[in-house]
Amino acid sequence: MNSPGEQGIYEELITGLYLNAFPTVAAFVSKMGGTYEQASDVFQEAIVVYYESVIVAGKTIETSEKAYLMGISKHLWYRENRRSVQNRVLTMLDQEIADEIRSSVPSTVKLLTFLEAAGEKCMEMLKAFYYDKLSLNSIADRFGFSSIRSATVQKYKCIEKVRAEVKERKLAYEDFTE
Repeated sequence: MNSPGEQGIYEELITGLYLNAFPTVAAFVSKMGGTYEQASDVFQEAIVVYYESVIVAGKTIETSEKAYLMGISKHLWYRENRRSVQNRVLTMLDQEIADEIRSSVPSTVKLLTFLEAAGEKCMEMLKAFYYDKLSLNSIADRFGFSSIRSATVQKYKCIEKVRAEVKERKLAYEDFTE
C-alpha cells in the first residue's frame, strides 16, 4: 500500500496529466462527434492504462506523457466508436429484417378464410399440429383416429383441401400478405 506521501505525489501527477492532456483529448473526441462525457470516460480509462503500465509495471514511455495519453485515448475512442457503430448498424438491420418479416407475413384473416373452406375439423387439426405443436400421436388420440398413420393421412388431406382452394382461385403468395 502506498504511504500518504506517495499518494499525494500520485494525485499531483494525475491532476497534472488531466490539466495537460485532457483538453487535447476532449477536442479530439468532440471533433470525432463525441460528447464531453464520452471524452471524460475515454480519458479516465486512458489514465488507468497509464497508471497500470507506467506507475505499477514501470514501463518506460518513448514519448511525452501527453502524447502517450492521447494515443491511448484515440485507441480507446476508436474501439468504443467502432463498437457503437456496429451496434447501430445491427439495430438498423434488425429493424429492416423485422419490417421485411412483417410485410411478408401472411394475413391471418385471409389464411383463416382458406382454412375454414377445408372445414372445422381440418382447421382444428392443423392448428393442433402447427400452432400447438402437438405430436401426431397426440393428434390421433385427440381426434379419435385409429393410428398415427391415419392422423398423418388426414392432416395431408386437410392441407390438400387448402391448396386446392388456393389453386382454384389462382392466388399467389403475395395475395396473402397485407
